[in-house]
Amino acid sequence: MYNINLNQVKEIVSDIVSKNTIENVAFVGCGASKSELYPAKYFLANASKKLRVAHYTANEFNYDVPDWLGETTVVITASLGGSTPETVKANAVAKAAGAVVVSVTHAAGSALTIDADYSIIHGFEANYAAKLEKMGYVMALALELLQQIEGYDKYDKMIAGFDTIFELAEKSALSAKKAAKEFAEAYKDAPVIYVMSSGASAEVAYSTSICLMMEMQWINSGSFHSGEFFHGPFEITDKDVPFVLLMNDGKTRSIDSRALTFLQRFDALTTVVDAKDYGLSSEISSDVATYFNPLLHTAVFRVYAEELSYARQHPLTKRRYMWKLEY
Repeated sequence: MYNINLNQVKEIVSDIVSKNTIENVAFVGCGASKSELYPAKYFLANASKKLRVAHYTANEFNYDVPDWLGETTVVITASLGGSTPETVKANAVAKAAGAVVVSVTHAAGSALTIDADYSIIHGFEANYAAKLEKMGYVMALALELLQQIEGYDKYDKMIAGFDTIFELAEKSALSAKKAAKEFAEAYKDAPVIYVMSSGASAEVAYSTSICLMMEMQWINSGSFHSGEFFHGPFEITDKDVPFVLLMNDGKTRSIDSRALTFLQRFDALTTVVDAKDYGLSSEISSDVATYFNPLLHTAVFRVYAEELSYARQHPLTKRRYMWKLEY
């Protein structure tokens, strides 16, 4: 059963392409929302043969507006609360340039919807699967744009993946609690935690680092692509240095495996969240499973972050600066 309304997505895209010739798609957001846009960008950039595809943090989009922004562009923005100032401004910048704006938010009637031509309101609180809806809707928009603009031979397999991933992610998250408690106990006093992944999950590692660790736990953290590990970061590998590896079940798995072998060789404190352990490619066609890794990784590692917050007695909602100061 779908956790997102694919018919709504199909209707939005159908309306867009009936009125516009689309040549460019830009994904724009900040922080966790920026990272949740990335799987769609990764998919569309890999699968499209014609479209220019870009991914921006909102203020860079605002200050260094791409020359190609205009009537042939769809700009997809996201913000959980719908009030992120930089992303709200990005909508206005895109609208002023004549682009089509689609906003994905949890807050109906929020500022993010004002300059949007189309708005999608997603869930969040209900369960771990609901927390994936923003990412899922953006991926579905990318899939429909590709299908309706140029066609996609794996379209049906992607649709079947959407029919499976939310239930699989929920079950996986619930089954991860024991491992998550072990992680929390081992890492609760860590002075720094490094996070890495590859493929469509590369920015899940990024948001895990900057949001779940730095923002929500005040833990020093760094993130990098598993493929970049041997081009600098591996020099800090040593016994008991803390790492988290979000391991993919798909085309980039060998990149993650190479990094894991090195971490184990030097007895680093390593936690692996492996999508294969949760049966990703057993449930979703191997032709497209690689694109669904970030949904599963996001759901499962949320449990790890929750358990870490309990062990450290530091709620995920606790802030020093965010929403409290002018900045």
